[in-house]
Amino acid sequence: MYRIVRKEVMSPVIKLMEIEAPEVAAKARAGQFIILRIDEEGERIPLTIADFDRSRGTITTIFQEVGYTTRRLGTLEAGDALADFVGPLGQPSEIENYGRVVCVGGGVGVAPVYPIARALKEAGNEVISIIGARTKELLIWEDKMRAVSSELLVATDDGSYGHHGFVTDLLKQVLEERGNVARVWGIGPVVMMRAVAETTRPFGVPTIVSMNPIMVDGTGMCGACRVSVGGETKFACVDGPEFDGHQVDWQLALRRMNMYREEEERIIKFHEGGGCGCH
Repeated sequence: MYRIVRKEVMSPVIKLMEIEAPEVAAKARAGQFIILRIDEEGERIPLTIADFDRSRGTITTIFQEVGYTTRRLGTLEAGDALADFVGPLGQPSEIENYGRVVCVGGGVGVAPVYPIARALKEAGNEVISIIGARTKELLIWEDKMRAVSSELLVATDDGSYGHHGFVTDLLKQVLEERGNVARVWGIGPVVMMRAVAETTRPFGVPTIVSMNPIMVDGTGMCGACRVSVGGETKFACVDGPEFDGHQVDWQLALRRMNMYREEEERIIKFHEGGGCGCH
């Protein structure tokens, strides 16, 4: 069993959990993910590693309560335990001294972009970080991102904090005014990552996105997490989760992401006592 050693409620729907998993923490690197299962009857869900502490033997993950399992996970408290916690999975981020880089995090995507920004800063890069959320209350880890960045820019969709607009507004501004950006990382909702890739495309700046499609086993055997990159089928769990944002088939990614929305809504309704969930 994998014990939850700390829980933090970051907003009504965003939770942080630090989980005791020393073998995972010993090998975790920026850009990788884990797959957890709450109990023997639960589904397996992938979550990106937001932080790791090798000395404490812990992995930190941040998630938004969207479906049934993440809502259940959000009800657990420090001291509770998970049945399964597998990782680290996926390929780690390619960290080098590129020069000037930009790390863009949207919503809960700020969490997985944090260890990447930290590793890039430690490698000697000038790290310009851009983070954003729909509103100030949903903005996470501003202080932590500032600590690992050469410069931090903040945007909110509703203008309640920082720039009134999208992270891509600030990204375009940086690309136009600073120049010499060697590489961009963008992590967040699929529509946001697509917008980041389209913003950098005219500038010819290599852009890395982190794909988090439907997964089952996380070892490349089931094929559920396939994405089309440059006209080739890739598996996010073993070939990714990071891919060239300019090569991702975003239309296909969006369609696949919504494949089981009706089933998810039915299971939530069933467990909330609103119907049988069997149609």
